[in-house]
Amino acid sequence: MGVVDSDLARADAVAREFGCRSFGSVDQLLTTHSEVQASSVAVPTAHHLKTARALMEAGLDVLIEKPLAVSLKEADELVETCRAGNRVGQVGHLERFNPAVRATIPFITVPMFFEVHRLSVFTPRSLDVDVVLDLMIHDIDIVLSFVRSEVKEIHAVGLPILSGKVDIANVRMEFESGCVANFTASRVSTERVRKVRFFQPYQYISLDYGRQDLMVFTVGDNETPGFPTVNPQIKMAKPPVSTEEPLAAELKSFLEAVRARSRPVVSLEDGRRALGVALDVVRSIQEHGKNIHLEKLTTG
Repeated sequence: MGVVDSDLARADAVAREFGCRSFGSVDQLLTTHSEVQASSVAVPTAHHLKTARALMEAGLDVLIEKPLAVSLKEADELVETCRAGNRVGQVGHLERFNPAVRATIPFITVPMFFEVHRLSVFTPRSLDVDVVLDLMIHDIDIVLSFVRSEVKEIHAVGLPILSGKVDIANVRMEFESGCVANFTASRVSTERVRKVRFFQPYQYISLDYGRQDLMVFTVGDNETPGFPTVNPQIKMAKPPVSTEEPLAAELKSFLEAVRARSRPVVSLEDGRRALGVALDVVRSIQEHGKNIHLEKLTTG
C-alpha cells in the first residue's frame, strides 16, 4: 500500500499514519512499487484524466472521485481507456453506498415526483467546481439510478454568493417517463440537510442521507406487519437500515469488484451519465443568467 502526493511532507505524514510507503508522483509509484493493483484517485477534477489514465494504462484498477471529469470528452477518454485495458473503473458517487439509499431500492416502482435538498455550510474546499458538480451531482446520480429514464428537459437557476462560481442552484428536471425532479443544492446554508423525498403510485418515500433512515407511506391494503397506521387508508413503515459508513462500503465494494473482475456498483459509464446531466444543468444556469442579464445585476 502507498500514498502519492506532490507535497512530500504530507505524503510522508499520511504514510506514517497508515504504515505504508510515500511517493511524490504517480510515475514514482509505478516504477518502484510494481505490486500495486488498485488505486483511489482523489486529485482535483482537472487532473482526473491524466492521473487515472496513467494508472489504468499501467494495469491498475481505479476508483475515481466524482465528478468523473471536467468534460464529457475527458470522461469518454477515461471510459475508453478502461474498456481497452479491461480495467475495473468505479466512480466515487458515495451516496450509492448510503444504507438508506440501499434500503430504498426494493420499494421503487414508478417514481413520478422528487423533491431533493442538499444544503451545506460554506467551506473553501472544492471551489474548482460549482455547487452542481460539487454537491448536486450526488443527487443527480441517485435520481438517475432510481428513475432509469432519459432526461427530457432541464430548467435551472443558480447564483454565486461567496465564491466566483455558482454556490446555490435550483433545478427542475423532467424525464421521458413523465417523472419530474426538483433539486436544490447550496454550499452557503446555515444548516446541513441531505434529503430525498419522492412519490410513486400509492406511495410516498422519504430518506435522509445524514441520519441514514427511511420512511415509507403506503395507501391501500399493502399493510406492513409491525408498523403503525397513520389512518385506515395510510400505512406507515420504517424499514430497518443497517448502519454502515458509506465510504467504507464504497471501498469494500470497489475491492470486491477488483477481486471478482466484475462491473462495479457505480461504473465509469454511470459517472459519465451523471456528469453529462450535471453539465446540462450548468449550461441551463448559464443560459438563465444571460436571459436575465445576471452579470449586470450582480455588478451594479
